Amino acid sequence: MKLTLEIWRQANKSAAGAFETYSLEGVSEHMSFLEMLDVLNEKLTSEGKEPVAFEHDCREGICGACGFVINGRPHGPQPKTTVCQLHMRSFKDGDRLVLEPWRAAAFPVIKDLVVDRSAFDRIIQKGGFISVNTGSPQDANAILVAKNESDKAMDAAACIGCGACVASCPNASASLFTGAKISHLALLPQGQPERWKRAEAMLEQHDLEGFGPCSQHGECEAACPKGITLSNIARMNGDYLFSQLAYSPRVGASTEGG
Repeated sequence: MKLTLEIWRQANKSAAGAFETYSLEGVSEHMSFLEMLDVLNEKLTSEGKEPVAFEHDCREGICGACGFVINGRPHGPQPKTTVCQLHMRSFKDGDRLVLEPWRAAAFPVIKDLVVDRSAFDRIIQKGGFISVNTGSPQDANAILVAKNESDKAMDAAACIGCGACVASCPNASASLFTGAKISHLALLPQGQPERWKRAEAMLEQHDLEGFGPCSQHGECEAACPKGITLSNIARMNGDYLFSQLAYSPRVGASTEGG
């Protein structure tokens, strides 16, 4: 198939960016989207031009490294699919594809389609460690967890931190990401120590990074390649509110780990 690609090109976060148009022929429907970009970059390199910078690692939809906006949709048109797992059979001959990076003040552009998502790392770091004495390995059934709760914890832990939720949100909020990272510990017995303070610290870092507030628009859930649900935002907000009440000087009593 033949494609017309309009790709955002930007040398660095301080430089002015602009779209550049490329024509690419002979694209196989069996290629992944990133393989198509590899072909484009080989063509650009052979012509003595600067290849398009895009981020990737595993190319199996696991690591969360890849991600950009395709025709206005984070990760492209296929639901619950990362851009590295998106195949060219999702498009047709003659299509015009517009590619641009995640748009958020907290995600400054490094180059072209690559953005700096280290703000996510700092939010996770604010969660700190769990002060539980691990000791020797325990038997698998030593700590009983209800299946419903373990399933919800695993669903939250599926978040790969790609940033699609931020790119899709009109407020550029990272509430879905932060809620998922808080939830997967809050739902398990091992995560109860510092549970409330963890939520407070991570949400405060979220705001410090420049992410916007959540207005329950819901597009983040639709754009998430792992299907993380809005219920994790509700749980995060509940934990944060409890933290504010439990540790308020007016209350004067701690309910640590309750």
